Amino acid sequence: MEVRAEMKEEISELRQPAIKKKSEVWGWIRFILLLTLAFILINNMIGLTKVSGNSMNPSLQNGNVLLMNKISLFFSTPKYGDVVVIKDERLGFSIIKRVIAVQGDRVLIRDGVIFVNETPLPELYTAGKSEDMAMQTIPSGHLFVVGDNRNLGESKDSRDPSLGPVHIKDVKGYAVFSLLPMHRIAEPLDL
Repeated sequence: MEVRAEMKEEISELRQPAIKKKSEVWGWIRFILLLTLAFILINNMIGLTKVSGNSMNPSLQNGNVLLMNKISLFFSTPKYGDVVVIKDERLGFSIIKRVIAVQGDRVLIRDGVIFVNETPLPELYTAGKSEDMAMQTIPSGHLFVVGDNRNLGESKDSRDPSLGPVHIKDVKGYAVFSLLPMHRIAEPLDL
């Protein structure tokens, strides 16, 4: 009987390293799966984007790195004042612009002042003045976006007839914060 008990104990001791090794492997597999899941979730919820050019001066500078909120697009549509990242296939690259009008709004630019639904925009965060533009009604599912730098030729945006209002489906996220350098993005005054 004693021999049997000793044999069982030896067999048990031999199995422990194998069980420990198996447990360690499963631990690594779980860790890798959790890391992959976290990467997928984070990649679809937030992102980083870099400002390229001067179209958003003075609010954002060339080279700023922005934190982008992607998840909010599932719960809301962009509204007046939001700074959005747009991937437009016509351009072939992403642009960062401010929403100044949404579907159904009427936009007019006269004497350098932008009017939305006949109300002048109170724009303390912009540079330069816009060129005049005849009144446009923003189509369903579209946004009128402009760069904060309103000087002629500084911003490829909805004022340009070759781009015009952008489709909401082309918005990839909201630019919510500048990480490099760290600061809030200027918000417009209420209409």
